Amino acid sequence: MSSLKDQVVIITGASSGIGEETAKELSSKGAKLVLAARREDRLKEIANQVNQSGGQAIFKSTDVTSYEEMEELASFAQEEFGQIDAIVNNAGLMPLSYLNKQKVKEWDQMIDVNIKGVLYGISAVLPHMRERKKGHIINISSVAGHVVFPGSAVYSGTKFAVRAITDGLRMEESADSKIRATIISPGAVSTELTSTITDEDIKGGVEELYEQAITPDSIARTIRYALEEPAEIAINEIVVRPTSQTM
Repeated sequence: MSSLKDQVVIITGASSGIGEETAKELSSKGAKLVLAARREDRLKEIANQVNQSGGQAIFKSTDVTSYEEMEELASFAQEEFGQIDAIVNNAGLMPLSYLNKQKVKEWDQMIDVNIKGVLYGISAVLPHMRERKKGHIINISSVAGHVVFPGSAVYSGTKFAVRAITDGLRMEESADSKIRATIISPGAVSTELTSTITDEDIKGGVEELYEQAITPDSIARTIRYALEEPAEIAINEIVVRPTSQTM
């Protein structure tokens, strides 16, 4: 039997891509899911699929850039399932652009979703996990959180930040609170992430890179692996990219 049986896991960005596949993967191992995203219709559809397959999933429309809504999400999970064992902070945006295009609104969106959304997710579950002296926080970074390329300056900045925040969390909490922290850094994955790119000078190169993209279920299996390890083992960071992706 999987160690995920009856574990309560919150997943943000659960309405498509990595979040949706993670929901299906964890449900297959017996986890109880709390699905969060802004698209309530998609959340309802995915939760219904999970429940009809014999799993347990509830959902709540949530904007990760709202501290209050993330707090409400954590409270909802506790009210419905009595505990929170893990959170997967997966919601993210990637509107790549050259800095000279001055796409300030897109910069702000990335900072709000990719950095603040992760921080708010951590904050929402941390008191409960500290009280229980157990829990697992998985934050989705990116290969772009390890390397910078033209057009990725702001996006890479947000994903470097996710890695820094997660490692700081590990150092602060692992010894005393026994809370595990994991960074997952995907390479090119076939999701909706590239649909937010509005800089026409970037699109062509990104589309070429994503011709080799792997499917999101590969990241879902990686998340499941990190969660299934025994409590005394912390998987701190994993990079997952297509075999043919060199950067």
